[in-house]
This record gives sequence, structure tokens and C-alpha cells, in this order.
Amino acid sequence: MKDIVRILQQNARISNTALGEMLGISAEEAAAEIERLEKEGVIKGYSVIVDDDLYDKSTVYATIELKVTPQRDCGFDDIAKTIMMYDEVESVSLMSSGAYDLAVEVRGSDLKDVAFFVSERLATIEGILSTSTHFILKKYKEKGIFIDNEEPDERGLG
Repeated sequence: MKDIVRILQQNARISNTALGEMLGISAEEAAAEIERLEKEGVIKGYSVIVDDDLYDKSTVYATIELKVTPQRDCGFDDIAKTIMMYDEVESVSLMSSGAYDLAVEVRGSDLKDVAFFVSERLATIEGILSTSTHFILKKYKEKGIFIDNEEPDERGLG
């Protein structure tokens, strides 16, 4: 199971035949295992990693750290669920330590779009005490994929 997931994380478009060959199983067995993983909720979905410099240079990404008052009987879950519902939100994560409790990754059409989201939507949610916004200037690697189309310099690695 872990081998199939690892391979799909690197190339979700791999054929069942190629996947089966890599794992020493038939294409039908590979397809059945993927279907099982999807039904069990292990595989939640598939996504495309985009080079925004080539696709849409105006897209802006930010990581927003939130200091939150945990809610009685549900901790941070209800606030996280509220935040997750916004279209701008790419991901929400609970942090283990530090000055902030939640990390929210957002996408906007420009800087003002992200600023509006933080000031008018996030900051107004009951239980959010403070925010700290970090704009992402450039992505070099995402989900294991190199974004800038340059081969990594392996000098000093190893």
C-alpha cells in the first residue's frame, strides 16, 4: 500500500500497467488497490502542481499563522472547519508549538485579495486572537516536484 501511495504522490497519472510493473503485480491488481485506497479514504484526491510564472503570474500565495482561543468540547476543530470552507484556503494545519496555533495557506488573485481575506474574513472569526501573514515570493519545490524547471545543483549533496 505505501509503495502505491508513494508512486502516485510523484506521478498520479501513471498507468495501472506501469504501476503494476513497478510493484510486480498486474495492472488489474494495481487498479483494484487504488480503488480500495480511494474507497477507504486513504487517497483523498489528485491535484495538479502548476508553475504560476508560466500559467498566471498574478496569483499570490500566503501562509497565515493564527493565534486562536480553543473552543470548549472541540478545541480548534470548529474554527478550522470554518476556515476550510473559504475558496481561497488551500490548507489548514494545527501547529504543535510556538506562538501560533493554526497555519492557513491561501491563494489570491493579487495582494489586495489576500489582504482583504485576512482582514475581513479571518480576523473577524470569533476565537481568532491574532494573525501573522507571510507572502510567498517564489516556490522552488512543491509536493516533491521542482517548480522552476532547473535541475537541482547536487554539489554538496550526498
